[in-house]
Amino acid sequence: MITHFAGLQLHTVSKLAVKQFYHDQLQFPVVFESETAITFQPTADFALTFTEAFEPIAPAHIAFEVPYSEFEASAAFVRSAGISPLKWPAGHEIDVFETGRNIYFRDGDGNLLEIITHSYVNEGVLAPCGPLKVMYLREIGFPVNDVIGFREWLKGTLQLKTIKEQDNFNFVIGGTAHTIVTSTQRRWIPIAMIAMPPRMAVSFGVSDSRFIQQVRTLLEEQGIVSHTNAGHDEELSFSFNGYRLRLVVTASPEETAALLNLPLARK
Repeated sequence: MITHFAGLQLHTVSKLAVKQFYHDQLQFPVVFESETAITFQPTADFALTFTEAFEPIAPAHIAFEVPYSEFEASAAFVRSAGISPLKWPAGHEIDVFETGRNIYFRDGDGNLLEIITHSYVNEGVLAPCGPLKVMYLREIGFPVNDVIGFREWLKGTLQLKTIKEQDNFNFVIGGTAHTIVTSTQRRWIPIAMIAMPPRMAVSFGVSDSRFIQQVRTLLEEQGIVSHTNAGHDEELSFSFNGYRLRLVVTASPEETAALLNLPLARK
């Protein structure tokens, strides 16, 4: 099964600007750097990579989960780092919803970042990392033209699940990974940003190599080409609907989502 988001690779027009934002301001540790690429490690289980590309950038949307008791500190850190939170049409920066709160801001490439917290998430399971207090990457947005088709493919091929389903916006979930399948006609809140499909590669952490073999078989039946490193059965790469996807066996415990008290994992 899928347990979490293990990695995300995005394009950028400036590696230096990315480093100044994510390392100097957000204080994400740098674990790799070359002339045209850089990788940050916001948490022990998630890596964020940017690679320079000479092409227009379609901004992505991602959301980091922080502890409910630390949300005010996380929001204060964003402001103290010199980052301006985005305002909702009503003028407020922090939004309060039924189960939690969130705040949004953007990086230099226009990527829409969100700090989100939920009152039902158990604290003490995953250590909050850095001054932003990140526990894990909760959400990655996947704008598509055919929401229902992509949602059902994720459920059938990657065994992701939904709590409720809509025609234009869905959370399709595996472990702590919340894949947002949204229509390109539905704009990202809070600033009504056009939801364009970003050029990105997403790595999902999975529980074991048996799951990878199951997915490989399903892909073969669908005529989708997949790739593995020679002699390596613990990772699988393929593309679907314009997105590059990778499954990789990691040490992240399968029961983490249940320990966190996430709805689909509750016993």
